[in-house]
Amino acid sequence: MKKSGVLNQPLSAVIAGLGHTDMLVVADAGLPIPDGPLRIDLAVTAGVPPVLDVLQAILGEVVIESAILAEEIARQNPRMRQAMLDLLGDVPIEYMLHSSFKAMTSQARAVVRTGECTPFANVILIAGVAF
Repeated sequence: MKKSGVLNQPLSAVIAGLGHTDMLVVADAGLPIPDGPLRIDLAVTAGVPPVLDVLQAILGEVVIESAILAEEIARQNPRMRQAMLDLLGDVPIEYMLHSSFKAMTSQARAVVRTGECTPFANVILIAGVAF
């Protein structure tokens, strides 16, 4: 048994396999997931697990080069935006329209669905390198 970090086997395997510029999406419960990426469904009930808890766990294990948020989060969910920015720290952030964000998820290695039920609580993480 793994001692610490992400214990979910499919998520841990995706994290271990990420290469430079690979994308990993951390999504709320409502984001449509295209057929291409692996779906890692962690949602149990509304709000469980929260997107911020899942994001924090992933950030503890992955080098992130940049991240993408939907432009709409600033207006529709400013508290979530700020909480995500706080977790991401100095990671450069790009913003795009939600429609473009959804289209970009088809290029991700995986989409991690959480139980989050607040609007636009989604982030695309772009993997970096540790050297």
